[in-house]
Amino acid sequence: MRSSISLGRVGGVPVGLNISVVVIVVILVIGLAFGRFPIAFPGLSTAAYVLAAVVSALLFLASLLAHELAHAIVAKRHGLEVNGITLWLLGGVAELRGEPRSPGADLKIAGVGPLTSVVLGGLFALLSWGVSVIGAPPLISGMFGYLAAVNVLLAVFNLVPAAPLDGGRVLRAFLWARWHDRLRAAVAAARAGRVFGYVLIAIGFLNLVSGLSLQGFWLALIGLFLVNAATAEEQQTQIDAALHGITVGEVMSRDPVVAHPDETVAGLVDRLVLRHHLSTYPLRDDDGRFAGLVTLGRVRRVPPDDRVITRLREIACPPSDVPTARPGDQLTELLQRMSGSTDGRAVVLDDDGHLVGLVTPTDISRTIQTVDLRAREPYRTPRGADLAPPPPGDRTPGGPSSGGPAPGGPAPGGTVPPAGRRDAA
Repeated sequence: MRSSISLGRVGGVPVGLNISVVVIVVILVIGLAFGRFPIAFPGLSTAAYVLAAVVSALLFLASLLAHELAHAIVAKRHGLEVNGITLWLLGGVAELRGEPRSPGADLKIAGVGPLTSVVLGGLFALLSWGVSVIGAPPLISGMFGYLAAVNVLLAVFNLVPAAPLDGGRVLRAFLWARWHDRLRAAVAAARAGRVFGYVLIAIGFLNLVSGLSLQGFWLALIGLFLVNAATAEEQQTQIDAALHGITVGEVMSRDPVVAHPDETVAGLVDRLVLRHHLSTYPLRDDDGRFAGLVTLGRVRRVPPDDRVITRLREIACPPSDVPTARPGDQLTELLQRMSGSTDGRAVVLDDDGHLVGLVTPTDISRTIQTVDLRAREPYRTPRGADLAPPPPGDRTPGGPSSGGPAPGGPAPGGTVPPAGRRDAA
């Protein structure tokens, strides 16, 4: 669910589209322009139907964006950082860094998304009524009516009490408040999400084998996504809880073997790689400051004949793209920054910016393997994403879908995760 197309920033939050969103837009336009709209409003030109469908698709994406922005804005007000928002095939994801401090904050962040969708549904319903009163073409009124229904369905679907849907976040907040145990609450919500996912897969499979409609395909797709997301979330919850309280300094490899930015690739191979057999080599300049990161993967991408003339600075991951930390930082916070980083490594700097350590996947794996020997207080870093509701049956005109087509066009969606949660649902 990485962003493929940047849409800039909205309220200081980076917004982008994953290329998969093109699929839902195409399905929506085709379904509305050649299905729902011609049936509901016959006698118009194809151009009119296509124009209305395109406008509906764009307003649908805008509705999804508003849903996610609501999560992001409330999250920021509660002290969480927002890495960005991405719209994709099955809805939207707002990546949050950190976690709510209380059940109340968790509830507000989760609940504002569906509330926004309900408000949008009311606004579109009001627009539908207003344009019909002033005598506008019925197609325009029908377009707004469709968007009103889609937003309400989006809110209802995402309120199902199953993580990583918004309803799962709400369930987690209530259980957290009741049990006073965030880990237990998060695991319960994730397991509810997995059960709901299996139910959707079963219903979808039955629809497909009975030949009732292609709606079964979308139900099964959403169900599969929910099962995978909920399972990953439960595992991540338990790992975060186990790693809580461990600092970067306890995990890092101290005094890593370093190279100079002006050294050649061939020099690095002869001097260090063949002797130390390490996978990562930080670069340090003449002032002793971190100047980039070279991995064996980057070295191998340099043709053998070019290694004697290629400088390490030319192939290194630049310092700005490498996650950094201080020895006293929490490991769980660093892991969030490392998620999705270019080389999957982080460097540890002292207060003067000098390199003192390195955190690699091997360091993290070693820590996870031995973490059960430590007694740690449970801790949880939330994640999530928004899914669109499944499309209505073949005979039902319109309606939102988890990225799936409605009979007259697919419908939009709402909440589910990545490595970095969108405490949004």
